[in-house]
Amino acid sequence: MNKTNRDDKTSNRLTRGDFLARAGGAVLAPFALAGCRSGQATAQRHRWKGRKDSNVKRWDVITIGNLSRNRYWGESDARALRAAICTCTLISGDGFRVLVDPSLADEAEMATELDRRTGVKPDQITTVFITHEHGDHLAGVAHFPKATWLAAPDVAEIINRSKRLPRAVEDAPGRLFDALDVIPTPGHTETHHGLHFDCDGLSIVVAGDAVPTQDFFGERRGYYNAVDFERSARTMDALAAKADIIVPGHDNYFLTDCLG
Repeated sequence: MNKTNRDDKTSNRLTRGDFLARAGGAVLAPFALAGCRSGQATAQRHRWKGRKDSNVKRWDVITIGNLSRNRYWGESDARALRAAICTCTLISGDGFRVLVDPSLADEAEMATELDRRTGVKPDQITTVFITHEHGDHLAGVAHFPKATWLAAPDVAEIINRSKRLPRAVEDAPGRLFDALDVIPTPGHTETHHGLHFDCDGLSIVVAGDAVPTQDFFGERRGYYNAVDFERSARTMDALAAKADIIVPGHDNYFLTDCLG
């Protein structure tokens, strides 16, 4: 293939936002797969909530997490049946690569997944953001020693007091890189925070365990170890109004309009 053909192919490649905007509401059902309840998908053109002029250029899910026990699979909350892995997300823009909740305790596995999904190396991560203090969301933080480690101030205080990481986590400001908003998402823990940003005209929230999985979001139910189930439900309602797409703490991302 000559250079001209390669350039033509690159210029014709659709972004995630372009695809959804062209397809409109008709894409909602297949995009969310079986999670979209009967009759809730619409064939009307959809109006997305995000801005197109965001400093975020792309975002990628690095690992799709899983829960240690899942009531929607018929499992009891009483005991763990498997090791929990959280969903890890990379958000990239001009001059920054923010990795949210590094998920893998094995350094080589973390590097492999980052490379496999994005081609990015650990030393190219500029910032690690931690949604809350639970161990599965801290598992891979230490593998990024050249990055700045950030969390909402109350979360940073809890993590630093525990001395679980080799150096201190710094207080995150309310807005990162003029592109990502640090938003309170209480319920799972009292101090839980997520990240909200726009990309390709879509409004996206990386929610951490404020939304454990798509099933929990659909029922507005917190995970079994949530500190406040009523606040969890209110947080999910607020995220439904804010986001086109939610990246949950232990599942793949999904469209909010399928579940309301």
